[in-house]
Amino acid sequence: MKKLVSCAYNMDTGCVELRYTDGGMYSMDCTAVENEVARNMYERPELDDLIYNDPVGYADLVLIGDLEVYLRNVTDYRSLER
Repeated sequence: MKKLVSCAYNMDTGCVELRYTDGGMYSMDCTAVENEVARNMYERPELDDLIYNDPVGYADLVLIGDLEVYLRNVTDYRSLER
């Protein structure tokens, strides 16, 4: 079984890149993910925060399909209202 060696956000490509012990690499296009999952301006900053501060957590949520559940639990829709 291959093991994860590194996971980081690459600003140049806009992707979270996962590298494995067997030399394989998996790249997630964060813009494409945001366009599919984030439904409004309140959810996009939550995803950006997760990408920058916990790229492994972001990749895990994308791979298991729980990103929408995560957004429902963490998004404060009142924080940007005046």
